[in-house]
Amino acid sequence: MMYKLNCILSRSVWRACHQVGTSLSVEGGTCVVPGTQRTVCVSAVRLQDPTSLPSTQTGNSSKEFSFLPPLPGQDSPLRWGGKKYDDLPIAHIKATYNNTHIQVTDSEGKYMVRTSCGTEGFRNVKKSTPVAAQTAGIAAGTKASVAGVTFVRVLVKGLGPGRLSAIKGLNMGGLEVVSITDNTPVPHNGCRPRKARRI
Repeated sequence: MMYKLNCILSRSVWRACHQVGTSLSVEGGTCVVPGTQRTVCVSAVRLQDPTSLPSTQTGNSSKEFSFLPPLPGQDSPLRWGGKKYDDLPIAHIKATYNNTHIQVTDSEGKYMVRTSCGTEGFRNVKKSTPVAAQTAGIAAGTKASVAGVTFVRVLVKGLGPGRLSAIKGLNMGGLEVVSITDNTPVPHNGCRPRKARRI
């Protein structure tokens, strides 16, 4: 009895998934649902210049194309504003519990733009809020746009409350985020922690 019920359930789920899959028509990197005509774009395709892609990458039958950005050192035909992935500027976000620092460097690590919640006018407890981090991200994005930066890679470090808000602020400031990498250091129980504070 239980086996028959499982078979019927799995068959109905498969049939529903099959109907949803056939109702979607995939063209390039966009999915168009016939009922709503709403287009969903994938960032790797949306951020590409169609003329910069090789002829093998423009067709739907290409098996080499990947929506994921390449690994460091890996060669890829993807280009963002005519630059390879390794040549894109990097936005370093350090999110601490008390502040959020944002620094935009070129691919070699040379300084371009720097800002933080404190330099944007927030003081004391307000520095550690997501609103302050978003404001700092917007300021960094506009300064970097003036310096000629369009596409950035993001490296996030720390567990502060401004992690996601800073990335959102960079996007609102006019920068296109290509990839997000988490560089938060994780201890493997190496150092003995400080004793608890007595109040």
